[in-house]
Amino acid sequence: MKTHPTTRTRVRRIPTNASYETATLHAIIDEAYVCHIGFTDDSGPHCIPTACWREGGHLYIHGSNGSRMLKRLAEDECCVTITHIDGLVMARSAFNHSMNYRSAMIYGRFEVVPDDAKRSAMEAFMEQLLPGRQAQVRAGSDKEYAATTVMRISLEEAACKVRAGGPQDDAEDMAIATWVGVLPLQRVRAAPIPATEAETPAHIQQWQARAD
Repeated sequence: MKTHPTTRTRVRRIPTNASYETATLHAIIDEAYVCHIGFTDDSGPHCIPTACWREGGHLYIHGSNGSRMLKRLAEDECCVTITHIDGLVMARSAFNHSMNYRSAMIYGRFEVVPDDAKRSAMEAFMEQLLPGRQAQVRAGSDKEYAATTVMRISLEEAACKVRAGGPQDDAEDMAIATWVGVLPLQRVRAAPIPATEAETPAHIQQWQARAD
């Protein structure tokens, strides 16, 4: 499936790197722990990082009921961005250096998740952070949920931009004798650092095993 480009989401700069595939968008979101949300209020523009997760065709966030950002997001449209850097691309010319990346931009307006759906949404967030963790900890209390706002935004108006591969040098630079190629970047999972002497549970061991 694909999203349909709009005036805001159609990629005009290097359009060959654009992707409107739903699967690509979902994969970029699902690998992210944090998104950045751009919005404006009476004091001007802001761009705030916040934890995020996806369920179906929506991106979710949460925060305190008193959050300035959450209050503003319920009133007007915004732009959400996510970026993963996969490598530094070294070329023969300084201006032809680049990066390999996967990025997404989402436009629209957040809506407040109803109280009767907040618990399942937050449990889905915990499951994305660490599968199996929800069953091992105290569930949120009524008081904690009452003080929390959960919001979601549709992924209907979104676009991705992806670059992969090596440098793209100009023909006149090909004779320059210098190292060219890609310096890959990866996010790795280090060994867990326990705060108690309790036995490491299976869901933590599985998290660590996926780092290998």
